[in-house]
Amino acid sequence: MTTEGGGSPLVAVRDLAVGFPTRHGTVEAVRGVSFRIDRGQVVAIVGESGSGKSVTARSLAGLAGEGARVAAAELTFDGIDLRQVRGRAWRSLRGRRLGFVLQDALGSLDPLRRVGAEVAEPLRTHRVVPPKQVDAEVERLLGEVEIPAPRSRARQYPHQLSGGLRQRALIASALAARPDLLIADEPTTALDATVQRQVLALVRERVSDGTAVLLISHDLGVVVEIADYVYVMKDGLFVEEGPAAAVLESPSHPYTGTLVGAALGHGRRAPRPAGRPGRGTDEVLRAEGLAKRYTLPGRGTLTAVDDVSVTVEAGQTLGVVGESGSGKTTLGRLLMGLLEPDTGRVLLDGAPWSGLHGQARRTARRAVQMIYQHPLSSFDPRYTARQILEEPLRAGRTPREERDRHVARLLEHVGLAPGVLDRRARELSGGQRQRLAIARALAPGPRVIVCDEPVSALDASIQSQVLDVLADVQERLGVAYVFISHDLGVIRRLSHRVVVMKDGRVVESGEMEKVFDHPEHPYTKALLDAVPHFRPRSAAEFKEVGATGA
Repeated sequence: MTTEGGGSPLVAVRDLAVGFPTRHGTVEAVRGVSFRIDRGQVVAIVGESGSGKSVTARSLAGLAGEGARVAAAELTFDGIDLRQVRGRAWRSLRGRRLGFVLQDALGSLDPLRRVGAEVAEPLRTHRVVPPKQVDAEVERLLGEVEIPAPRSRARQYPHQLSGGLRQRALIASALAARPDLLIADEPTTALDATVQRQVLALVRERVSDGTAVLLISHDLGVVVEIADYVYVMKDGLFVEEGPAAAVLESPSHPYTGTLVGAALGHGRRAPRPAGRPGRGTDEVLRAEGLAKRYTLPGRGTLTAVDDVSVTVEAGQTLGVVGESGSGKTTLGRLLMGLLEPDTGRVLLDGAPWSGLHGQARRTARRAVQMIYQHPLSSFDPRYTARQILEEPLRAGRTPREERDRHVARLLEHVGLAPGVLDRRARELSGGQRQRLAIARALAPGPRVIVCDEPVSALDASIQSQVLDVLADVQERLGVAYVFISHDLGVIRRLSHRVVVMKDGRVVESGEMEKVFDHPEHPYTKALLDAVPHFRPRSAAEFKEVGATGA
């Protein structure tokens, strides 16, 4: 346990163990970890998916999970023994003294309540401000986390906001009661670089006022920028700890070296063929003058996409970048055919795609598929992986014997073992689920796949593996991608051409190298400048650390 700081710590944890009973015994998610957090300190826990970092953080708020068995020699918050806290006592701590930001804002926000009501709840419950001031405080908090037009956004429901705006609303709710400890589990994963920087600045401001932060993150750039102390977690254990800059710049454990090496390799693109010949015409999808408008409560009309034209070529990737709310997801849905444009049109292989209905749309649908950010929410939870992959094949009336061969080929394409076929999506790791999502999108034999933030929820090493799968599939099959992401490193690694969106319009476009290395528009330059930089040593040095432990 670190002994940074003097006096009594705000949080003290000694020999924490968390287990989950299963049919085959108990899974030990956390095994005897110890740490402390002082007031005004940012402590980070980093590690791959499944390492136990989120379970550790949740244990501090009594939210380790259904059936969890939590044991510790010491587990205190400001002198309160959390092992003895039950029911109503937890409700008095959560929100008021313990703020919690989860990664999945859509799953955390009540879909039946307006965003303003979510942020107002801790203000009303803990009587932070007088009742007459609640609405004004909600508007101030939403503005503080850089939500544009906060009064109007407060009247909307979570599904009406982009992923980044939802995440910012969740952060506003967690900060509303000015808690003593903010537990932030991947709080900036869904945010673009510029908003991420603004939110981190807000968190640092709260820290300077005495708020402590426990940060869970796979983004080492964010950790280096904001954390004072870091713990590296693997298989439920802390394998390395120390001041954040020292640990991440000069790791001593092979696992830490591997994590840092993956972060350093993020955004580096290996040379790849520009496309696969022999797939017919080069142009797969073309959008001409697309516009899409929405009516907002009390604010008139929002133009989400405004006069956008793009071309997607066979065997290539079109990267779409921009801040949350820039219109990139709406553009993806228009290209996918999930939305109809108010003006303009989309052509698929030179024929009309937007405006199609009935059987014509169902027939053409097989050529345009989608990979979502959260595959778990897009899969039927009752289905096994085999049923998920076979569903489009059955719809296409593929014979039974051919379905088996097709499923085997799909698994081979994405690097999944046949053993996953009888497991449900929730029983798979994050990386396995995303590979399954890729296989599901490939099942109908599409010409183009729209990828909406498909790796943003994954840690760096798993993210790298999934991007390699996507690149390999493209090289083998010649499928085209429209890749939507706020992560400029991911866009740089996978894209051939890039369009940059702001306020619904394309402000810059061109070959990937030109846009990234010689940006012309001030907005593009601002996006690139805002990316947290993590450059302690060369990737080659960290590969050596990971291999030898030196």
